[in-house]
Amino acid sequence: MVVVPLPQSENQFAPVPRGCKTQTPNWVRFAASGTLVAGGLLLLNGRRRAGLAVAATGTALAMLDQKEALRALWNEIPFYIDELQGMLGKVQSTVDELSSQRERLHRILSK
Repeated sequence: MVVVPLPQSENQFAPVPRGCKTQTPNWVRFAASGTLVAGGLLLLNGRRRAGLAVAATGTALAMLDQKEALRALWNEIPFYIDELQGMLGKVQSTVDELSSQRERLHRILSK
């Protein structure tokens, strides 16, 4: 059995040793999740006011942590309102049509 050494091409790079990258933990996210869990536990234990207050605090912290997602949602609200308005218009026209048909049927049957 013959072993042929393969030359290393110039395009291949030697692996770069990874430095010790320490990422600081996201304390806002930890606080938000902790307060949401605590609020849920308080609600389950029957302490409604305290549970709602703690859950509202956790929600506020989560919103602070997710600014970009909240901003994207805020920018999409006019689109959702337009869609809802269109759906309500369709429902209103359907209800009006059903009402007119009901009145016509009532007139026919009452003769």
